[in-house]
This record gives sequence, structure tokens and C-alpha cells, in this order.
Amino acid sequence: MIHLDHVTKKYHDFTAVDDLSFDAARGEIIGIIGHNGAGKSTTLKMIAGLIAPTRGSIYIMERDIQKHSVALKRQIGYLPEESPLYENMSARQYLAFFSELYALPRAAAQSRIESLLTSLHLQDPDQLIGEYSKGMKRKVAIARALLHDPALLILDEPNSGLDPLTSFFIIHYLKSLKREQKTILLSAHNLFHVEYVCDRVAIIKGGKLVVFDTMEAIRAGLGKREFQIVFRADETLEYERRDGNYVYRTHEIDAIAAMLEKISAQQWALIDLSVQESALEEIYVKLMSNPD
Repeated sequence: MIHLDHVTKKYHDFTAVDDLSFDAARGEIIGIIGHNGAGKSTTLKMIAGLIAPTRGSIYIMERDIQKHSVALKRQIGYLPEESPLYENMSARQYLAFFSELYALPRAAAQSRIESLLTSLHLQDPDQLIGEYSKGMKRKVAIARALLHDPALLILDEPNSGLDPLTSFFIIHYLKSLKREQKTILLSAHNLFHVEYVCDRVAIIKGGKLVVFDTMEAIRAGLGKREFQIVFRADETLEYERRDGNYVYRTHEIDAIAAMLEKISAQQWALIDLSVQESALEEIYVKLMSNPD
């Protein structure tokens, strides 16, 4: 679906994106994270065809975005971090206006608008957008990006400044779009949301791609995993105590297996077995803290 081939973007002497290469498959959700100024927004704008790379190529559906910009933009829905709306229009009027810009047939446009108003829970669609909350305005902007039913959705900080409930609704809604086989690229500062919704995560530092993989692989390579057994025994043992029980911790799965065999052999009571893994936020902070 998407292929970036050694993409670099320079502004005079400043390199915003440095030799970036990665792929995204159809129906995949890719999270792009990094510090402010890392090159996230620049990358998304290049993929959307809004700015040209200094070097390298970007292919969408096996076509170069620079050579087939007009045709490919019909397949792209783009939501910038700051997305002003026409506040003197209602949500329904606003979407109808953009459906005309997209040259959608009127009947199909009306059906699409009503579907988006319902799925995004856009209440009072005939109310002026200027009277909406920030969360409702963001939903209108997302509906606009989806109006022409694009195959690729590019979202720059879709949850910026939203309350937790609206923010989670939008993330959950994006996850539901996988059923429509839409490819989604999103940048976000809320790493919990990225971890929840994304199939793979790209971490960018100083314009360079430092990690690009599934969360499972990222944890395996950069995080840590701790196994914990809570059990009860009548005798006194040299293990950590908590609430009258013993606690055994280890990072080794073989050690856990051996401990479970011992508990069974000694006829101790197994209370709980759990696994704690590094969150994306912990891994990200560790990466950003390390000097280049």
C-alpha cells in the first residue's frame, strides 16, 4: 500500500527527515511517534503529497506520489493537527459542501454523510459548527477526511487537546476502520493510544527512523518482561511476602516453569500467575534518553 524509499527532506541546512524507509500494508494501522521536531508531521505531509521530498521516493498503491499526485490524492484522507472549520456552517452543510468539492454524486454524498454522522456520534448535525465543543469539531474534521471513502487515512495528532472520553472514542473508531481495510497512518503523543490501536510503530528521532516493528517485537528487543507468581505456604520461606502470601519474580520463563513445578511438588497453594511487560511509553523514554 505505502512504500517509502530512502526519503529525505531538507529545509536549507536543516534536515527534517533523514533517509527514511518503511512500508505499510493495506488495512494496517501505523503509529509514528517522536519528540517535537522529530519529523513526524513532515513525513505525513510528504506521504499525503503536500510537500515533495528532497531525495527518495514515496509510492502509494505502487505509484509515485509525485508523478501521480492528483489521482492518488483521491485515495487519501488527510487530517492536519490544526484543522480550521467553517464555523458559520452546520456539520451537515459543511460535509455537503466538501462532497461537492470531491464531485461526489448527490445521492451517494447524502448517504455517506448520514452514515458518518451516525458512526461518529455527531449529535445535532444542524447546529452551527462554531457552537460545537472541540471534540465535536474534531469529529467533523475526521468525517471530512473520510467523506470520499479514501483507502489511505493520514492523521496528524487526531486527539490533540481532547478530553479522555472523546479521545478514546476516536481511537476506538479508527480501530473499527480496519474492518473496511483502510490503511491508517497516525502521529500521536498519547502512547497508550498508539499501543492500543496500532499494528506497528515507527519511532523517529532527529528525523531518523530508529525503530519500526510490532509492539510485541519492540518489547522483546527493547523492553523487559517480568513473571510473577503469588503462592501460599504454611512454612517459613525466603521469598518476598505480601498480604500473607509469598511472591516470586523472574525475567526467565524457564525459572517460572521450575518454580511452578516446585509449588506443585510441595503442594503449596498457587494464588496468581501474571506477566508484566514494558509499556510503549517506558520504551520510548528509554530510547529518547539515550545519546545518539
